[in-house]
Amino acid sequence: MTTEIIKTTPDCEIVSSRIFNFSRELVFRAWSEPEHLKNWWGPAGFTNTFNEFDFRVGGKWSFIMHGPEKGNYPNECEFIKIEKPSIIAWKRFSKPHFQVLATFDKLSDNKTKIVFKMLFNSSEECGKLKPFVVDKNEENFDKLEVELASMNS
Repeated sequence: MTTEIIKTTPDCEIVSSRIFNFSRELVFRAWSEPEHLKNWWGPAGFTNTFNEFDFRVGGKWSFIMHGPEKGNYPNECEFIKIEKPSIIAWKRFSKPHFQVLATFDKLSDNKTKIVFKMLFNSSEECGKLKPFVVDKNEENFDKLEVELASMNS
């Protein structure tokens, strides 16, 4: 059974985007290859332990995010849409529940725009996270920049 990407209104979405000076193929690899993804996923100071990463529609992504001072945050996800090299989407089984839709737009050979959408079933759920998540998503993109530079060297 496939899971549809939920339809949302702007009050049920958190959207972050950035243009990266790297090829779309390299950016997609940073998101789809666990040896790279684990290096940059999460806000500043966080590290990851990946337990399962089955990169296919219906495949599970199970990992623990380790906070910089304390705390371990289990995450259970399932990939719901993959179109190489333009789309990756997943749904979370861990709370808070939401879906992620990441798109990778080729602007030129070495310029890629990422649009990262967190999709919620209600504006209430979205509103609880929005005050914290926007800055954390930017930190995540900062870490991605570093990983892409190391992959490109």
